[in-house]
Amino acid sequence: MSHTTTLPDTDTAPLIRPKTSRDDKIKAVFMAVIGLYLVITLALPLYAMLSKSFSTYSFDLSNFEFQVYKIDSWSEPVTALSLNQKLNVVTPAELSTSSDGRLGVTAFFPDFSFRSITRYKIRQINLDSSFLVGSERIADTEWHEFSSNDFRRVVLRPSSSTGLDNYKIYFSTPSLFKSIENSLFIAFVVMIITVSMAFGFAYALNRSTMRFKGVFRLIAMAPILVPSLLPGIALVYLFGNQGMIKGLLMGQSIYGPIGIIIGSIFFTFPHALIIISTALSISDGRLYEAAISLRASRWKTFWTVTIPAARYGLFSAAFVVFNLVITDFGLPKVIGGQYNMLAVDIYKQVIGQQNFEMGAVVSVVLLLPAMFAFSIDRYVQKKQVAQLSAQSVPYEPKPHKRFDLICLFYSLLVAVFIMGLIGVCQYAALIKFWPYDLSLGLSNYNFEVMDGGGWGSYFNSIKLAFFTAIAGTLMVFIGAYMVEKTNGLTTARSAFQFLAMMPMAVPGMVLGLAYIFFFNNPANPLNSIYATMGILVICTVTHFYTVSHLTAVTALKQMDREFESVASSLKQPFYKLLFKVTFPVCLPATLDISIYLFVNAMTTVSAVIFLYSPDTTLASIAVLNMDDAGDVAPAAAMGMMIFYTNVAARLIHIFITRKLMIKTQAWRVR
Repeated sequence: MSHTTTLPDTDTAPLIRPKTSRDDKIKAVFMAVIGLYLVITLALPLYAMLSKSFSTYSFDLSNFEFQVYKIDSWSEPVTALSLNQKLNVVTPAELSTSSDGRLGVTAFFPDFSFRSITRYKIRQINLDSSFLVGSERIADTEWHEFSSNDFRRVVLRPSSSTGLDNYKIYFSTPSLFKSIENSLFIAFVVMIITVSMAFGFAYALNRSTMRFKGVFRLIAMAPILVPSLLPGIALVYLFGNQGMIKGLLMGQSIYGPIGIIIGSIFFTFPHALIIISTALSISDGRLYEAAISLRASRWKTFWTVTIPAARYGLFSAAFVVFNLVITDFGLPKVIGGQYNMLAVDIYKQVIGQQNFEMGAVVSVVLLLPAMFAFSIDRYVQKKQVAQLSAQSVPYEPKPHKRFDLICLFYSLLVAVFIMGLIGVCQYAALIKFWPYDLSLGLSNYNFEVMDGGGWGSYFNSIKLAFFTAIAGTLMVFIGAYMVEKTNGLTTARSAFQFLAMMPMAVPGMVLGLAYIFFFNNPANPLNSIYATMGILVICTVTHFYTVSHLTAVTALKQMDREFESVASSLKQPFYKLLFKVTFPVCLPATLDISIYLFVNAMTTVSAVIFLYSPDTTLASIAVLNMDDAGDVAPAAAMGMMIFYTNVAARLIHIFITRKLMIKTQAWRVR
């Protein structure tokens, strides 16, 4: 008797999915909470700003009717449109306005006098617009009667519509459209120069045996510790109308593209250097040994081995520099003169002209190249392949006297450029009255008598940096842990990763303006945090979320998922594994996130320029305000206070890191 075994039909057998554990459900809840935070603090404000850019406002004079009480009866109703056609008090161009536009009704009555006994009535025919009496908004269609004294307080409000009119106005205004060309030109020039300089510096650090490498690395990182507008102040003292060495420009003005380019190279240099240096530091030494054995020249080896290995780092550095330059506000504001840039245009439209709709349009225009550069950078990074394998041999440079001297000389030039600008700022902060009284003193540090909020601004910045470092590090690490260590929920994790990457593509000016539209809306239940320290912390954490998130994810990826499997088999909850194993192992990365957030919170200008209040002025904003008021030396002094605070924070970070590493990272030492 034969026995046959019937296999189950795989086409009809039910698909068995692993059950989601209780820990995974809790992780999903945490991930949803932080994802909701990113939606509220990033996606919704950007949507509000985008909607605002399509909102157009104009006065519909045919919608308002007036009656005047003469002798013993009311006159026949007459529209504001017919009155304007007779008097021509409002031109067609003036009928287009912003959402806050107001038009006084007395303009339509040439003989109006607030002392007259004449009485007036006003109503609107439909509810498309409204009018104000003082601060009271009236939006019905009833007749409202006023004495002459009260009638002078009545102003018409515009009606709103949705369309592309704002964009048509923007692209048909040569001065505004010129800003796009200027921004792209500056960004491309700075990108090419900075990446070239940073590559040469990184090459000297990684491919030579020159001395003082550690000192040069520290100096190269110094620009990260100062606000971007500080090099602008230094350049004014060097090449301005009364500059120390203004003759070197041979009659050219530092106020414009020259100043913006030099200053942008200064503050973007360390960002490019970090990326390129990382790319050069992981080269496989066997490739260079093969080149030597094949008798390839140093020049050929450079183009066939070094450049191909570092190309992804060069591309990434280029796009990072491009993004930093095109979105920067502080430097063009200080030294740009009449050379318009997109970020400064946003400031002019919002602060200068109170035209929030046009500010939103410029923000959308600025967002496009920033997002394009970010997308290209992401694409390039996905194409990157591993440069090191298990058989790779680390590259070790060999002494070459002539080459080492060239590298040392070049590094020295870059170091002089960086420390020279910082040194000029410190010198300017100590001079009593440039260029007439060159004696040194501390009078410029008496911030209480300057525009900018006094010493309170400085301490507000420390408070902001501290809260941002604590809250941001906690939120970023928890979010990264949940998305990296949660099983299943592929769609939800992908959505979270997308939200976490978005902030890097959003310029600070754009985010700050979006917060005005979203959080300053009285209908928003979160309106109470507007103009508080809370909204500054939220904006700063969100603005610098992406780099922090990538740092945390990179650290977490170093830990095998086997840790979670072992903890699960031992029936240990995930939070015990998190606090006893994962967090201690990732402590160095966590501390790096905290100092990154602290330093950027101290130096940021663009993200908070629209959000501070008289009670929450910041040091970086004080630098800008003092420079605007002509107090350039005190502005330099405040900028140097930011620099020294960040230096102190870095030293404390190094000290704490070393102490904690001894306690929590002993397992790394054999």
